[in-house]
Amino acid sequence: MSRPLTLIVDDEPDIRELLSITLKRMDIACRSAVNLGEAREMLKQQNFDLCLTDMHLPDGDGIELVSYIQRACPSTPVAVITAHGSMETAIQALKSGAFDFVTKPVDLPVLRNLVTTALKLSDGRPEPETQLIGDSEAMQRTRATIAKVARSQAPVYISGESGTGKELVARMIHEQGARSGRPFIPVNCGAIPGDLLESEFFGHMKGSFTGAVANKPGLFQAAQGGTLFLDEAAELPLHMQVKLLRAIQEKSIRPVGAQQELAVDARILSATHKDLAALVREGRFRQDLYYRINVIQLCVPPLRERGGDIPGLVAFILNRLTGAKGPIPRIAEEAMQALAGYPFPGNVRELENILERALTLCEGDRIEARDLDLPAHANEPAGQAGIEGYLSEIERQQIVAALEQTRWNKTAAAKNLGISLRALRYRLEKLGLD
Repeated sequence: MSRPLTLIVDDEPDIRELLSITLKRMDIACRSAVNLGEAREMLKQQNFDLCLTDMHLPDGDGIELVSYIQRACPSTPVAVITAHGSMETAIQALKSGAFDFVTKPVDLPVLRNLVTTALKLSDGRPEPETQLIGDSEAMQRTRATIAKVARSQAPVYISGESGTGKELVARMIHEQGARSGRPFIPVNCGAIPGDLLESEFFGHMKGSFTGAVANKPGLFQAAQGGTLFLDEAAELPLHMQVKLLRAIQEKSIRPVGAQQELAVDARILSATHKDLAALVREGRFRQDLYYRINVIQLCVPPLRERGGDIPGLVAFILNRLTGAKGPIPRIAEEAMQALAGYPFPGNVRELENILERALTLCEGDRIEARDLDLPAHANEPAGQAGIEGYLSEIERQQIVAALEQTRWNKTAAAKNLGISLRALRYRLEKLGLD
């Protein structure tokens, strides 16, 4: 098997030599170019498994080379070398299609991790198990975007309503990328008490606080070499946002009670059903962290915008719910029509709950419309349902989202919603959620 081949583009001889020696020790062949024009000619003549380019070249910049490689040889990952502190430049490169970046002076362990990860993109990896069901145009666009961003190490911000499958999208990005063989660590940022956030993310040393009876690795260490998925990132308090921003930018952490920092290598994916941009304007989310995690944004469409996918989703969910328990029940035409006319404020998660309940209620191997137990106004014309029905669905959606964020802790959910616990209990009973 031939050695991987890397193209190094830099006009500084010392940098070229440092990179070449480091890669050759990793059993990687190298060729070098000193400017943009020379690099283009070499890319036309030979296929490379990776390109490392300085951002500042005598006849152009690294962004131009990134764009050229995206057009001429899109299967070749390209990483840029930026000056220390040039985060805006690095983010611009990632948005242009760069696989990743490394800062000067080059940290060799970080460089080796980057190169190892990039070269995995050309390995023959197994097909990912995770999938999005549906052939609608919206789903096709979403899958195409997932495939594209999976080839990068750029942070991705996944937006969308509650229940649309944001964690599923994150898992697909991980499984289709170069980190697929490494851990995927999801964390619900709203479910961790504020005083434990730093310890949970960065770990702690024995004796660093009361109850710290042993060294404990954090989530960043657990995701080493893989992906850290920050679900409901909008729930992070401001003091933790500062520390998280530094960890992402510096690719290093300091466990609570430790004297030295530890290098970490984890891709960051994040998601929330809230409007992060609005939270930034309100001063409730740091603008610098928002720009850092939102290098690429991927919006998951709600189920009501892809009604044609409902039959396929129903078949898939019923097959998964029944498993080896017995035959998959048929669904009556009226029941399917009822589902097609329902707005699904809770999206795919709500569809799963409805079908799971219907499996319990149905008789024999056929699900009827009555087994779905949809809200009474679900399929009425808009004039009959009226504004009250619409507002009830909005209220239901917000309450369910708040309860899910707090793992159904009613006291915490009421606080997040800005209402009293008594008021929440009244609404739960009114909406049939209690």
